[in-house]
Amino acid sequence: MRTVLAVDGGNSKTDVALVAEDGSVLATGRGAAFEPQSAGVGVAIDAIGDAVRLLDPDMRPPFADHVAAYVAGADLPVEEEAIRDEILARGYGREVVVGNDTFALLRAGASGPAGVAVVCGAGVNAVAVSPTGEVARYPALGRLTGDWGGGMGLGEEALWHAIRAEDGRGPATALERAVREHFGARTVEEVALGIHFGDLPPSRLHELVPVLMAVAADGDATALSIMVRMADEIAVLAVAALRRLNLLDTPMEVVLGGGVLTARDPLLSELIERRFTEQAPQTKLIVADVPPIVGAALLGLDALGATEEAKARLRARFHAMT
Repeated sequence: MRTVLAVDGGNSKTDVALVAEDGSVLATGRGAAFEPQSAGVGVAIDAIGDAVRLLDPDMRPPFADHVAAYVAGADLPVEEEAIRDEILARGYGREVVVGNDTFALLRAGASGPAGVAVVCGAGVNAVAVSPTGEVARYPALGRLTGDWGGGMGLGEEALWHAIRAEDGRGPATALERAVREHFGARTVEEVALGIHFGDLPPSRLHELVPVLMAVAADGDATALSIMVRMADEIAVLAVAALRRLNLLDTPMEVVLGGGVLTARDPLLSELIERRFTEQAPQTKLIVADVPPIVGAALLGLDALGATEEAKARLRARFHAMT
């Protein structure tokens, strides 16, 4: 029986799943971050191999008949090609398909291959696929390509407003006290300097997302304005992609994923739902209830021509594991 090595590579971890053509999940594992843009393609592909070897130290390439790698850092076709070439060179699989992780999110949450996926994790990104296979996507290279938000962006905004409140450049906000208390610091400036000098890793700014959400829920105007802007960005990513495909008036599923969205914060969820009701009333919002690795595995089974029964078995297995 043929097998798929599914890969969901993200900024904080690399998930792998070895799946049989009949939908059986043979093994799952997790490795280090997948960061081809900062660490290099070779290091990123090492993370896949290391994660597989955690399943079985004796495993040697090829690990599967088909590798379905849907990863962060594959934002442009040239990046997808470089990652695919390296996986093939390592011999990890006889066939290899590489795509952005938004495609895996879409396949994991939507009822079929068409729809929109919006991910809001460490950063933000989106993809739309039409019923006939046309694709609308974004470069997703941060502020250089018009992106705003995500966990890191929200953390930076919270810190930005907190320190301006502290030194008088901005209006008073409960974020000032909340940021200090979260990090156990005497001042917000102490937090900022800790990041500047390396005493606090910048990744810890992601911890401010639930802090921001709590302050916004209590009615703080500054925190609420940040949440409103995040909801605006989530909606515009999907709406603009649908408009580019001439699908804004067509019933479409919109899958929401990433830690910021799957947290299901009541305030942010309400803001997002309101915007879609106003701007894209034909859409149906779905918050992903299985991890993106499921989408990667399903795309791999699609490539093998697996049966619908096999795909249902795969979904049921992952639901039982979560």
